[in-house]
Amino acid sequence: MQLHLSPSMRSITISSSNDLMKIKVAPRHISYRTLFHTILILAFLLPFVFILTALVTLEGVNKCSSFGCLGRRLGPRFLGRVDNSGKLVRDFYKILNQVSTEEIPDDLKLPESFGQLVSEMKSKKYKAKDFALIIKGMMERSEREMRESKFAELMNKHFAASAIPKGIHCLSLRLADEYSSNAHARRQLPSPELLPLLSDNSYYHFVLSSDNILAASVVVTSAVQSSLKPEKMVFHVITDKKTYAGMHSWFALNPLSPAIVEVKGVHQFDWLTRENVPVLEAVENHYGIRKYYHGNHIAGANLNEITPRIFASKLQARSPKYISVLNHLRIYLPELFQSLDKVVFLDDDVVVQRDLSPLWEIDLGGKVNGAVETCKGEDDWVMSKRFRNYFNFSHPLIEKHLNPDECAWAYGMNIFDLHAWRKTNIMHTYHTWLKENLKSNLTMWKLGTLPPALIAFKGHVRAIDPSWHMLGLGYQNKTNIESVKKAAVIHYNGQSKPWLEIGFEHLRPFWTKYINYSSDFIRNCHILE
Repeated sequence: MQLHLSPSMRSITISSSNDLMKIKVAPRHISYRTLFHTILILAFLLPFVFILTALVTLEGVNKCSSFGCLGRRLGPRFLGRVDNSGKLVRDFYKILNQVSTEEIPDDLKLPESFGQLVSEMKSKKYKAKDFALIIKGMMERSEREMRESKFAELMNKHFAASAIPKGIHCLSLRLADEYSSNAHARRQLPSPELLPLLSDNSYYHFVLSSDNILAASVVVTSAVQSSLKPEKMVFHVITDKKTYAGMHSWFALNPLSPAIVEVKGVHQFDWLTRENVPVLEAVENHYGIRKYYHGNHIAGANLNEITPRIFASKLQARSPKYISVLNHLRIYLPELFQSLDKVVFLDDDVVVQRDLSPLWEIDLGGKVNGAVETCKGEDDWVMSKRFRNYFNFSHPLIEKHLNPDECAWAYGMNIFDLHAWRKTNIMHTYHTWLKENLKSNLTMWKLGTLPPALIAFKGHVRAIDPSWHMLGLGYQNKTNIESVKKAAVIHYNGQSKPWLEIGFEHLRPFWTKYINYSSDFIRNCHILE
């Protein structure tokens, strides 16, 4: 089939192989006036069409690439129609705002899942207000369940952190048995010819108090292996009476020559008598304190008015270790080591990664305690601590004597000038404030040994470079690995200790690399690498 238009546009011829058809078109007369008016109208409308098209494009509602798309967008506007979705949202917001102050009816049955909600919407055709109430009820229920789950998780973590792992308990028992049956495990530490070095101030003296044999072994081993002068190192390991036999056995059977290791029990210090430490005896035996640390940790806590983070802090403050004499021993260092001038005190949850001998060269400027300050870091959980984080400033004594904005410092790795310390009344101040807190029923502070030390050492602290002591490896999972590698001492302070199942897996290798896995005691107690 072919179509042919005549030059004059007055006839159309349609032809095929069999037929021929000719159609005449009536002449069209368009006057100049009509043409002028048409052009005038188009000139008036086209700018508006252009502006509307530009607006639709700029709004980004649809990326139109065809005239059909633009027609769908512009058509309703030419016809005076508007999109009502904005009005629907505003109306629904008004309904939500209205039900936000209403109580959920007791007889309102909430769907158990989103799928059930959709199904019921199809069958029951809820009113807007009823639908809003159901949404509110479901969200409140979810928030309540998540909150309860978080508190349960924190409680379980607290119990896990306070418990003694089976492997560590096994290690202590087996080594204690070895002490009673093996003369080599009972040999004198150090050997008699090395005893004078225990009071030689030309050596680097480290003090460690712990009832955790495995943790103590990691601290000492890491310090020796990281040292450039291990032959100049002397370790004074202090433990309690029940752990003494096992601790002595371990270091007798696993010597770290050429370093020197001394193991002493608290019961072997003549100075630690009831007359000299009456406050500590009161702390351990006070019924209210024992109930606080060993009792029901939920009782008295209004979980509806407390955040999970504050609850976690309160649980951490109720760790039983805070009423242990071992945890308070550092305040008595000048009396326990009367012949020494300077010592480095290490907690049992640290790992030494660098030679610490330069610590003895730091000029403390007459101060007693060289420590890392914990108020100048970006981390708001560990390195932004000031006095307000440790003390109750609503208590009149605290408000009168302390500044809430004063910078705190860290225990765990401290260089102590014992010679300067003996010229102060630090120990007396420590005891005085402990007594006041006992009288106030622990209303001045809750957390262990650091708060009274912050008061007692006030004016006696010299800040040292933060690279010497990195904290928080037992608190947070997002610790920067590169920073960990660079730190001289890393500190697993917090609940997630590396020897616990709740320890952070990616941070544990920095600790486990110093465990002696070739030991039969380690293998037989199934302390696995």
